[in-house]
Amino acid sequence: MKSTSSPLTSNAPLYWLALGTFAVGTEGFMIAGLLPGMAADLSVSVAAAGQLVTVFAFAYAISSPLLTTATASINRRKLMIMAMALFSLANMIAWSAHGYWSLMGARILLAFAAGVYVPGANALAGASAAPERRGAALAIVNGGISIAIVFGVPLGALVGEHLGWRMTFAGVAALAAVATVGLLVGLPRSIGEGIPTASLRERMSTAGKPVILLTLLVTTLWATGGYTIYTYLALFMASATHIHGGQIGIVLFMWGVAAAIGVTIGGKAIDRIGFRAVIVPCLVVTIAAFLSLSSSAHFLSKSLALVPILIAVAAWGSAHWAFYPGQQAGLIHTAGLKAASIVLSLNASFMYLGFSLGAALGSLTLTYSSPADLGWVAAACEVAALSLTLMLGRRATANSTVAVGA
Repeated sequence: MKSTSSPLTSNAPLYWLALGTFAVGTEGFMIAGLLPGMAADLSVSVAAAGQLVTVFAFAYAISSPLLTTATASINRRKLMIMAMALFSLANMIAWSAHGYWSLMGARILLAFAAGVYVPGANALAGASAAPERRGAALAIVNGGISIAIVFGVPLGALVGEHLGWRMTFAGVAALAAVATVGLLVGLPRSIGEGIPTASLRERMSTAGKPVILLTLLVTTLWATGGYTIYTYLALFMASATHIHGGQIGIVLFMWGVAAAIGVTIGGKAIDRIGFRAVIVPCLVVTIAAFLSLSSSAHFLSKSLALVPILIAVAAWGSAHWAFYPGQQAGLIHTAGLKAASIVLSLNASFMYLGFSLGAALGSLTLTYSSPADLGWVAAACEVAALSLTLMLGRRATANSTVAVGA
């Protein structure tokens, strides 16, 4: 079934959708800079506080395809407004949480709302824009998350340092409330009418194809490595350098700028040299960056370690996020344009599954080892992702050779 709504004639609705993804991205990524303060306030270890990230990411990964399918019959405009309103409410619950488990419940509720909103906003943007403007429309909506990584996350770290971690949730709640009003006023009532939604069976059938499943596994391994260290970056920086407290916001800002540059460069490079030529070097650079982080933490003093660690953080941010558009392009190439929306949705779920596993793996590392070893563990995950990518590349080349020979 094709969309029956008229193409958008203005970008204004897209910017309101992007404000929503900005709120989601800020809340989802900002917690890395808040964990030490949250752990102290909640009287738990930093490793235990990290489970707030694990549970959020896991709930997002599992619930997103299920809730997206379950809400397929709801008007898209109403669904986006409801999801963002729930996201705002869940942030207020997190702000008022009195203990670890009540905050955990709020994070699960946040994951449910985000898991409905983000893929829904992307689907709405892609289906409502004219074909020649579809890429630009998706870039605007996803730009909200990129901007959140650059500005929202370090700002959250600074607010958390000076006003307490609870105020960051209050701030995101206010931001989400503004986005809700913007969606209510700015989204045309006819937007997204007739947008088809893949059934759960179609999603499972697509994911069940071995080559797609293995490619999605690469996404999970890549995300696991990244979040093994990102979740506990504040703790790592404090243990390996003299950076601590609100200063972590500067590091997160630098990482975010590098990530935004990486996404831009990666997207352009794909068109020029192909997705495989982007993915492999990105994984290699990410591995080198993670090895450098742990090497610096183990073998250099806190003063001497600062510069190589900052260089490694910048290299990690740019390479890590340059990988993502390449992985998306590879999935579309493998599955075909007809199944593009399904595989991209699955890719997001597998990414959040990796975030969950990474936060848990980082917690396990801290429990049995030290923050300085986080880079070793993260690098091992990326090596596994690289090995699987090379194997899939060789298989694709062999299949192409057989097809040409036939």
